[in-house]
Amino acid sequence: MGRATRRRTTGTAATVRARIKQKGEHYWRHSDFPDLPAPAVSQALHRLERAGVLTNVRKGLYYHGRQTAFGPSIPTRSDINARSLRASLQPAGLTASNVLGLTTQNPARPEYATTSGRAPTAIRGAIVHTRRPSSRARLTELEGAVLEVLRERGRTSDLSAADTIRRLRKVLGQGETFDRVAAAAGEEPPRVRAMLGALGQEMGANPSAVARLRRSLNSLSRFDFGRLRELRHSREWQAR
Repeated sequence: MGRATRRRTTGTAATVRARIKQKGEHYWRHSDFPDLPAPAVSQALHRLERAGVLTNVRKGLYYHGRQTAFGPSIPTRSDINARSLRASLQPAGLTASNVLGLTTQNPARPEYATTSGRAPTAIRGAIVHTRRPSSRARLTELEGAVLEVLRERGRTSDLSAADTIRRLRKVLGQGETFDRVAAAAGEEPPRVRAMLGALGQEMGANPSAVARLRRSLNSLSRFDFGRLRELRHSREWQAR
């Protein structure tokens, strides 16, 4: 391994560890680090597992717990099953805000959204919203969570409006995340496309992706942006 490669691997490991530590209790997989070299991410996750920082709960799925009054937290079977169904199941409601770092709350009943017409039988005790747009199936857990938070107009965030916007911008700014979410948003409600467009304009995202979102909106419509009304360009994106 050359010196430059070793530096990249070491830098990636430090970044992965820092993100995991900052997030607290959470489930992780390789696709949660799209902006980092995949081989180095894989090595970092394996090393963190060997060090006891992560627990490998299922192939490709890791759990980072937290300390409670009764000892380390334990991943639940329903959570593991839900996370393993990532191709058709994504976080929604308070669960989505938790995944995105907008709240530290864990709901008593996890909440998910699926492109399927019925809730998966593998999870019990969870709230599952069915019949989300089929374009969602191509998105990661994090990307789907962004769309769910926009559907809720940011109401499940415990952060201030400014910090909520800042956090969403950070998530959307990772790798090709904004482009992927924007491409999938064509079948989302117009208010979601409007808020996403305002976020994209504020963060200087791909102009063609932002332009497609703008063309998809009826110029006579007005949308309730909720807590995201403080977006810098909300008025230009028809916020009322």
